[in-house]
Amino acid sequence: MFKSMTAFARARKTVGGKDITAEIKSVNNRYLDCNVKISRLYSFLEDKIKQYIQANGISRGKVEIYVNVDLLEQEGIEINLDTAYAQSYINALYKLRDTFGLADDITVCKIASNRDIFNVKKPEDDIEGDWQDIKEVIDMALADFLERRRVEGENLLRNIREKIENIKCYVAKIAENSECDTKAYARKLEERITKFLDDSSIQIDEQRILTEVAIFADKIAIDEELVRLDSHFGAFEEIVASNEPAGRKLDFLLQEMNRETNTIGSKASNADTAHLVVNIKNELEKIREQIQNIE
Repeated sequence: MFKSMTAFARARKTVGGKDITAEIKSVNNRYLDCNVKISRLYSFLEDKIKQYIQANGISRGKVEIYVNVDLLEQEGIEINLDTAYAQSYINALYKLRDTFGLADDITVCKIASNRDIFNVKKPEDDIEGDWQDIKEVIDMALADFLERRRVEGENLLRNIREKIENIKCYVAKIAENSECDTKAYARKLEERITKFLDDSSIQIDEQRILTEVAIFADKIAIDEELVRLDSHFGAFEEIVASNEPAGRKLDFLLQEMNRETNTIGSKASNADTAHLVVNIKNELEKIREQIQNIE
């Protein structure tokens, strides 16, 4: 299945006395790298969110999930001061002031801006309810996120298909050239020998000419490469039709197609075929760049 690794989605809703905002964005990455940033009060849900995202069909990409929760109802919330940490923090501020001769603007508001000096507790029986509230908003963002990935994936697939069709046309022309090259070589060989022996009484050994032509044909034969390329075209369609992530498989398939193309290029015996090989490699490189965006 073609899905882009690049997308962004955002959702916001008031649920269970909470104003919840969820953002999901992703960029290309070889593997799945999922990071969650959530309001400190709900940090216990980080791993649960990661698992939930992965379970919903995201297998590759650098994915960042940001969840902000503003409580509209504060019932049951306890905020306690971490006295030991606060004292250590204040001492560090005094040392910073004295060491560098800074202005003494150490105030309650300044110190309170460091949220680590507070311990926030909430009733244990709210944990599952909190998850359900937050999941509802994540689901909204996730649905939009996955749809954007799908649409972009379809656009990528359409573009790659066009390039595959171009390659098929180039390969067909190369196959025609290959057949003509052998026949042309046979004619040229016979003409050269005839010209060389024109003034002599030596007779042309037709069998020897056929042998030379056969040797040449074997050297430039690309039948196996053409068959494998055709097989790769079929494999491309199978990968596209599958419901599994396609990016890595296509990357490997592209390497195989490039290998066959290089072999054909090394056997090319005329400028036209060499030019067609260059065109194929150019299209393969464009496809390779597109594949980097596919999950």
